Amino acid sequence: MGLRRPAVRRAPLPGTDPDEELAGAARIGNRALALSLFLLTAVIVLLDALTGDDLPVIPLLVVLPALASVFCTVRQTVCVAAWVTLVVVGSRIPRAGAFWDVAFLIGFTILASALGVVACAARIRHAIEMARLRSATVALQRQILRPLPIVTRQVRAEGLYEPIEEDRFVGGDIYEVVESSYGTRVIIGDVQGKGLPAIGAGFAALGAFREAAIRESSLASVADVVEDAVSRHNAFSADTGETERFVTALLLSFDGDDRVRAVNCGHLPPRLLHDGTASAVPLHRTSVPLGMGDLSSEARAAEWFGFPAGASILVFTDGVTEARDATGAFYPFDERLGAWARREPRQVLEALQADLEAFSGGVRRDDVAVLVLSRRQADNGGDASRREAADGDREATDRSATASTTASARSRPVG
Repeated sequence: MGLRRPAVRRAPLPGTDPDEELAGAARIGNRALALSLFLLTAVIVLLDALTGDDLPVIPLLVVLPALASVFCTVRQTVCVAAWVTLVVVGSRIPRAGAFWDVAFLIGFTILASALGVVACAARIRHAIEMARLRSATVALQRQILRPLPIVTRQVRAEGLYEPIEEDRFVGGDIYEVVESSYGTRVIIGDVQGKGLPAIGAGFAALGAFREAAIRESSLASVADVVEDAVSRHNAFSADTGETERFVTALLLSFDGDDRVRAVNCGHLPPRLLHDGTASAVPLHRTSVPLGMGDLSSEARAAEWFGFPAGASILVFTDGVTEARDATGAFYPFDERLGAWARREPRQVLEALQADLEAFSGGVRRDDVAVLVLSRRQADNGGDASRREAADGDREATDRSATASTTASARSRPVG
């Protein structure tokens, strides 16, 4: 009946979204489809022959195109519909019977088969549209957030970010690392809710943080600026009929000292990895989340905690702590983290990513954002930052010399 052999998976063409290609792919191979179709047809035809005209069973074949529309491609569904139509016509015409009964059965089979093909095409079109929506949303998130790792004069930020690629579970986890004249400022946050509105609130918070982290001398002032930005975003959302959202966030400031300044806006406390142990950092001045400042009369204030040499600070969102297994149990984050405390930051992230995947069975309900912040390490030839700065100056000098040579060549008269 013209069924093609199962296609070998090939690399997608340039500019082709793999999710779109997967949405239109068959869920059952052609050989398995042909074998199943033949067996079901044989069973139904045999039952129809046994029951005779008193209880015709052959009309049950119209179910096959409907089933094929759920699991097959349009081409496969067309083949199934054509096969069913041929079997029904071939089995009814030789039999003696009322003309209108035969005509009605054949017409009903053709109509049901056509509806199966249309349903298959509609399913695939909808799946492709949803794949495009998910891809566009995730691409937007990845453009908003800077790629990791991020290196400044004070710290190196290794990270893990995994957005949920489901249309109704796109979250609003945010992070940023900004180097300023006051040190390195870091934010990690989680926007209430899901979807594009959550991404919009996260973008408002990120934009305000990037400006304030450079301009404001006080970390508490940085938090106040971000608070104002989220409040303005909520006011605009209320005017347009959208839901107001808050942002839990943790702001850190590194100035090269053995202490870290922190402002906690309703976020999860960081973990300190040092001397083979992992411990929660107690923050005693936790304030309300960003966007809810009007509900509290207390001003945001910074506090200090120790950051000894050789230590790393791990900050994260609740996509880690609220991950669940098949029984509904929460992920034992602190217990697992303690076993990895002696590893390098990248190794900790890799272990956490693999363990989360195994624990949840690949089923996640929220974004996962994790940053591991460690001091810049000096190498044997001196301070690493000084060497990188010298390399950058040398590259800039080479580019300037090349540009000057090119400009001179262009301005030199010809002939």
